[in-house]
Amino acid sequence: MALTLTRIASAFGYFSTIPRLLFTNAGSQQLPAMSLCRFYIFQPFSAGSASPEDGAGENYSEFQRWHNGGGTFHKSAQIDPSASVDIGAVVHSKAVVGAHVHIGSGAIIGPSVTIGQSTKIGYNVALSNCTVGDLCVIHNGVCIGQDGFGFLVDEHGNMLKKPQMLNARIGSNVEIGANSCIDRGSWRDTVVGDHSKIDNLVQIAHNVVIGKCCMLCGQVGIAGSVTVGDYVTMGGRVLVRDHVSIASKVRLAGASCVTKHITEPGDYGGFPAVPIHEWRRQVIMHRLAVKKKNP
Repeated sequence: MALTLTRIASAFGYFSTIPRLLFTNAGSQQLPAMSLCRFYIFQPFSAGSASPEDGAGENYSEFQRWHNGGGTFHKSAQIDPSASVDIGAVVHSKAVVGAHVHIGSGAIIGPSVTIGQSTKIGYNVALSNCTVGDLCVIHNGVCIGQDGFGFLVDEHGNMLKKPQMLNARIGSNVEIGANSCIDRGSWRDTVVGDHSKIDNLVQIAHNVVIGKCCMLCGQVGIAGSVTVGDYVTMGGRVLVRDHVSIASKVRLAGASCVTKHITEPGDYGGFPAVPIHEWRRQVIMHRLAVKKKNP
């Protein structure tokens, strides 16, 4: 047992303490053998003596506790003194956090993130490779700035990841609902304009540009490289295919699917989405055909 504990102590750098505890009567009376095992196995993993490098290359010794809320921040991060970082939140190196920002517990603010003043970040939010404007509300579980879903097929039929190297830019006075996801760009930044409102469970893919004062209801899915104008409203579960443009002041009925460009303002619906009056005529004609077939 003594030899085993000595090897354990040597592995963690305790060369002088373990022999004194093991080979003196006082030490053996104070700590039984099992207590010594517990002490020397678990002590090195405490916060005060963590490994100097983690998987992301961050140095643990450079993280400190924020005075307002008890969260953790890297000493190279720029955080306004009025900001609140709740316990369990982490602000990584070179992140910028503006005045009166509130960051909830479990939130992760990555190294390439800038947050404007008076923005509220909910619990378990993950921000990376993005900027967030002033007076925004980011609800619980939102992810912004992760890689988009882009892959290439090589000559051997293998799937290769397409580089996702750009950012996501969120304007001011934007609200993003719980568990929504906004990917970073690959050939242009992903953008959400000022005063736009996004409901829960919305997916915005890479390279999407959304104008100002848009409203996206629950479970909307926008594929890559879509361009959306200003004052656009999408009902629940609207789908937009990739590389489609939607003009300003368009309203899309719930569960519609946009498969081609919409160039004129107005109301649209259906699959594929057409002007709302045409869609209504299609629905009526279908019902009449069904009744005629099954009287």
